[in-house]
Amino acid sequence: MLAWRQRRQERGLYASLGETGGKLRSVNLLGVDDCPFPRDVAGARFRGDVRIVGTVFAGTRLDGVLVGKVRRDGRNSTQRIARLLRDSHYHGHVGGILLQGIAVAGFNVIDVHGLHELTALPVMVVARRQPRFSKIRAALRQLPGGERKWDLIDAAGPMEPLRGVFVQRVGLSRSLAAQWLQRSTLHGSLPEPLRAAHLIAGALETGESRGRA
Repeated sequence: MLAWRQRRQERGLYASLGETGGKLRSVNLLGVDDCPFPRDVAGARFRGDVRIVGTVFAGTRLDGVLVGKVRRDGRNSTQRIARLLRDSHYHGHVGGILLQGIAVAGFNVIDVHGLHELTALPVMVVARRQPRFSKIRAALRQLPGGERKWDLIDAAGPMEPLRGVFVQRVGLSRSLAAQWLQRSTLHGSLPEPLRAAHLIAGALETGESRGRA
């Protein structure tokens, strides 16, 4: 199993770098974002499932869309994202995963190292701004299992500035991360897989896309 994972990881990295002919070529990337969701329902904190959207891109070309669900403030985001890809016909064609932040559906924190292990693919978290980790930790103290969630955030390491955004990365070098951003960004600073996932997620839940993308 470990040898299989290593081969999958190497294929993804070589595709990203374009080892053949020494030329950089596009790698298929999966971008993941969550849909808008209600904070409260009938006066009580919403605890249900929230839909997530995955977009598969080759460079700046959209090749496919995936939809799944995770629990609000839950613990299943890592497994659900891995399953979303594994159960699709894009499995085996995606060379890396982009995440719009390290948590979805509120504080359903993604274990980026676990996702890397489950998929044998490089993983990169992307944010427009440096998160306020002190406020995040304070909010997590109010939730069951908050310390474990904070440990996952802490284990992902500091966010570093790169090509106009901030990133955390697992399984890929800084230079490869910069190449991913360069090859997949068309408008603004966000890579197209994340920009499109955000737009689709908004429309899927509310009927139209809203906010900055």
